[in-house]
Amino acid sequence: MKIRRPTQAGAFYEGNAESLKNQIENCFLHKLGPGKIPEVVKAGSRQVVGLVCPHAGYMFSGPVAAHSYYKLALDGKPDVVVIFSPNHTGYGSALAVMNEGVWRTPLGDVEVDGETANQIVHESRVIDVDEVAHRFEHSIEVQLPFLQYLYGSEFKIVPICFSMQDLPSAREVGQAAAKVLARKNSVIIASSDMTHYEPQERAEKKDKMALEAVEALDEAKFYSTVEAQHISACGYGPIAALITAAKILGVKEAKVLSYKTSGDVTGDRSSVVGYAAVCFTK
Repeated sequence: MKIRRPTQAGAFYEGNAESLKNQIENCFLHKLGPGKIPEVVKAGSRQVVGLVCPHAGYMFSGPVAAHSYYKLALDGKPDVVVIFSPNHTGYGSALAVMNEGVWRTPLGDVEVDGETANQIVHESRVIDVDEVAHRFEHSIEVQLPFLQYLYGSEFKIVPICFSMQDLPSAREVGQAAAKVLARKNSVIIASSDMTHYEPQERAEKKDKMALEAVEALDEAKFYSTVEAQHISACGYGPIAALITAAKILGVKEAKVLSYKTSGDVTGDRSSVVGYAAVCFTK
């Protein structure tokens, strides 16, 4: 069995199970988080189709990510979580999925949903099966402990990594995922940070414009805003793919749950990274 071992345990998040659980709970309870620890509503209505979550170290972006996961917990339990992420490392295929094995974190192993992964590959002409792209990439890995905290090992994942983030490719991935997931109890997570390393005021202004396009469910406007404003969001392709899929899957509303920056955490607002939590509901 293929095991994708953690590369960020002890760095982006705590390296042992007990410390990691405490860290996640502190993200939920943080003054920038939802303020309380969620209880999974087992009979939830499953209206949440997708989420945008940041992927920095938990000490920076964890409280913002917690807003998305709090919303998901109240909505019930998905069977499969498709995670779209950017490729920061440059390794592997331009659009890459893993279709077998497990991803390991200090909280245990998460199984890859090979059937769903292969169905998405079949529906798309642009996704390759390639584990190399995932070997050192952090932006999917950091989502898993939050999901494990909520659901244990009672879910499977489909990890899809984007180094090619043009609009046609993003739309094709979104369309393929939507076609497959229409028949499944699923959620899509787009893993992305927003503006990188600009003064707080400028980052907030740019990111607000981009997030307005996300809330409008307009992936073309989102792209044009990112390009025109030179917004350095790393996962713009995953976000566009999620918007595309969400509309096909019957989403009626996309809502920003939280937007903060690293400056809100550290107090240094001279050069910040923006973090957004967004929820897409039917």
